[in-house]
Amino acid sequence: MCGICGVIYDDPSRSVELEVLKKINRTMTYRGPDDEGYYLGRGAGLGMRRLSIIDVEGGHQPLSSEDGDIVSVCNGELYNFQALKNKLIQEGHTFKTKADAEVLPHLYQRDGIGLVHHLNGMFGLAVWDEERRTLLLARDRMGQKPLYWTHQNGSLIFGSELKVIHAHPDVETKLSRSGLSKYLAYEYVPAPDSIFENIHKLKPGHLLRYKDSEVTIRRYWDLPIGEEVNMSMDEASERLLVLLKKSVNRRLISDVPLGVFLSGGIDSSAIVAIMSKLRDPKDINTFSVAFSEKSFDESTHAKRVAEHFGTHHREKVLNPDDLVNMLPQVAELLDEPLGDASIIPTYALSQFTRRYVTVALGGDGGDELFAGYPTFQADVFSKYYRMIPKPLRKYLIEPLARRLPVSDNNISFDFKVKQFIKGASISDVIRHMVWMGSFSIEEQHDLLVDGPTLNVFEELYKYEEDSKMNSTGNRLLYAYKKLYLAEDILTKVDRASMWQSLEARAPFLDHELVEFVFRLPYSFKLNGMNMKHILKRAIGPLLPAGIANRPKKGFGMPVAKWIKGPINDMTCDLLDSHKIKREGYFKPGYVARLLEDHMSGKVDNRKKLWTLIMFEKWLEKWGNPTVE
Repeated sequence: MCGICGVIYDDPSRSVELEVLKKINRTMTYRGPDDEGYYLGRGAGLGMRRLSIIDVEGGHQPLSSEDGDIVSVCNGELYNFQALKNKLIQEGHTFKTKADAEVLPHLYQRDGIGLVHHLNGMFGLAVWDEERRTLLLARDRMGQKPLYWTHQNGSLIFGSELKVIHAHPDVETKLSRSGLSKYLAYEYVPAPDSIFENIHKLKPGHLLRYKDSEVTIRRYWDLPIGEEVNMSMDEASERLLVLLKKSVNRRLISDVPLGVFLSGGIDSSAIVAIMSKLRDPKDINTFSVAFSEKSFDESTHAKRVAEHFGTHHREKVLNPDDLVNMLPQVAELLDEPLGDASIIPTYALSQFTRRYVTVALGGDGGDELFAGYPTFQADVFSKYYRMIPKPLRKYLIEPLARRLPVSDNNISFDFKVKQFIKGASISDVIRHMVWMGSFSIEEQHDLLVDGPTLNVFEELYKYEEDSKMNSTGNRLLYAYKKLYLAEDILTKVDRASMWQSLEARAPFLDHELVEFVFRLPYSFKLNGMNMKHILKRAIGPLLPAGIANRPKKGFGMPVAKWIKGPINDMTCDLLDSHKIKREGYFKPGYVARLLEDHMSGKVDNRKKLWTLIMFEKWLEKWGNPTVE
């Protein structure tokens, strides 16, 4: 695990300065505090920061082919590297280290850009062909590891984080109006865009080829969009367990201490259950955080699971002051604004876990695989809601819903009802993004000085078209995996864990497992109103009673209460009308009304205000870039 970067000049006679390469590489030292390495070629330079996981002593990068013409750097883990290495050795290749990433230059020699099809892992990688002056960049199938790039002023520059690119002297940064509008809608900026104009994120499952000053991007993998598998529930459950066991076992490879994030929900509990069959439970380290705010706490369930399997369990109790004090640190680590408040407890859990281990497995991806969010239940209910005559909805039900007393508790009843009504009448896929996001297009007209851009949901429409599934439910899951999982959940986990120099692994995102589950009928995932039906069927018998069917809580934060209490002064300062007017992005009067209505208890504006708070905190770090 590490961070990677590189600079390729269009002109091969222009030398990459080592000091410039070191400068941009060291902006992400925390991603790899153990080591750094560099390569300089004709108009080219690669850099890396290393967190030593496999071959701690000998796995120094960059790594090269025998003749030195092919050089690679890789951020991530290649779980099937040993099988690949054995095959390459049989074919006559020689290796200098035991590192997983050394297979890359040899695979490139043999297969060129086709090397990506052989990899099982999470990665952002770069391979430089010195003789042909060709660069290959690739990102893992599900998007667990980030990769940013830009091509401007005669330079192609890439890195694991946006700050790497921003630090290069050739790069100009202008805030993207489209990126800002998308952030306000989704609470993140979807790939291939970033918050800056002309700086891009490589999409998951895509590769970039750069040769003769030209950039070519293509998709090398996608979720299977063919026919659903013809299999009984019992057969599918058995196959699911086999694939999950293989996936967990692959992710236990490590030369350093390893643990598990345990929330007490079915996803992380399933990882512990499978792991206990592969290792002595006394050797399994589990970690959780508890919240003094009880409506957000689920630590008792994590303890039950740990006690059931006999793991070595550790728990850290967090009070509101602990969490509030982490906000500046969390804002500092984000190169792009992210409106998901659960990054704070994720950061806290990563910080706590890193005191004991260097690698942690988690349950990320389970909700997107098995329809585990309440929005999927809401989608079922919305079909019946739309059958109610529109005048009755508009003049009776919706006014009554708006008059429900406002509660600041986690996912309170009034919050759920009002969010549901906000998106219930919108078309299928857009409805879900409105439920999950912050500002609708109509609300952005009220908020933004220049109004929203026309292409706010272009990625969503593209993914809906790409999915080509007969099942509406599986089309929804396709969009969730491409957007919410890749751009929110995995971004949050990567940034929070890597800031602590902790590697987070996600067994549910093994591509063989994902491909199998995605082709199952949607009714195997959401059965009536029963979410994660097949996962509960497969893993439930292994868990303590009640864990599999426990309602989802998630990593919620008491944002509504914070805004009225411990971060009120900060919020008022960040959203001060004079400051907002001076910056020129938002209409001061609308922002003031959002804050006033929330403070008075008239409207719960927690999501909108938090989205604005995180943008304003981002501006504090990055200045006030010119709007493009």
